[in-house]
Amino acid sequence: MKRPKITIVGAGNVGATAAHICASKQLGDVVLIDIAEGVPQGKALDIFESSPVDRFDCRLVGSQSYDEAKGSDVVVVTAGIPRKPGMSRDDLIATNAKIMQSVMTEVKAKCPDSFLIIVSNPLDAMVYLAHKQSGFPKNRVMGMAGVLDTARYRSFIAAELDVSVLDVQAFVLGGHGDQMVPLPRYTTVGGIPLPSLLSAEKIEAIVDRTRKGGAEITKLLGTSAYYAPAASICEMVEAIVRDRKRILPAAALCEGEYGIEGIFVGVPVKLGGNGVEKVMEIELNDDEKAAFATSVDHVKSLCDGLG
Repeated sequence: MKRPKITIVGAGNVGATAAHICASKQLGDVVLIDIAEGVPQGKALDIFESSPVDRFDCRLVGSQSYDEAKGSDVVVVTAGIPRKPGMSRDDLIATNAKIMQSVMTEVKAKCPDSFLIIVSNPLDAMVYLAHKQSGFPKNRVMGMAGVLDTARYRSFIAAELDVSVLDVQAFVLGGHGDQMVPLPRYTTVGGIPLPSLLSAEKIEAIVDRTRKGGAEITKLLGTSAYYAPAASICEMVEAIVRDRKRILPAAALCEGEYGIEGIFVGVPVKLGGNGVEKVMEIELNDDEKAAFATSVDHVKSLCDGLG
């Protein structure tokens, strides 16, 4: 049986960690691409040499050339400059837009039937650009942010309540930035609504920390986070290559859902073997609608800035 082929563009911390996780979970053969001579080759070889210990059978290849990516089932794009302390995700837009255009030219030529998972920041604008540049149908283009933002939100709740993260169910709407919209009203712990377990003040503190979760790590590390982003990438890859039909938050193209037209933004979707198979619409109250609208407006402004 032929294994799925997963190409990861960008062999930095996020891309290389995602490659390791995808291989160790045996999601498919992995191609790691980067412009830095020797870096993707070395990291791919290093991951492969861990396979006897981690007990996985996957082929790993590193390259500067997209020829190795031919026939990929999934292409993950992490390429771009990372954040540094004091920078917002939006500060990266000009440089990363040029990189995204270059990557999409190669992907369109070498991997025309692939699913695209965009990770480069500012996320929502980059996935919008990737969709325009690739011409791929909307079900095959998505952004990884909601899974990461929700993972941070769930982690903070579990720590506050001293419970297993497995019992915390939640999701985050909106753009991947300070305007993201965690939804306490739809958050449960072992089936118990979060507002029944924590005060409004504690919930708001967790929501605020979630919004600033990336900046908190950047301040400590001096660069962007990579373990949680890489794990979040692999959850989406797994949903596609194993047709899991997962309900996950992702940056998807809305065409009328939530009253949004023509914008990629974080919403809950059904993610399976056909990519984004459905955008799941939920009822929002007035406060949630207002917060979501603010986030969507910010995403629109970034997309408009791309021209």
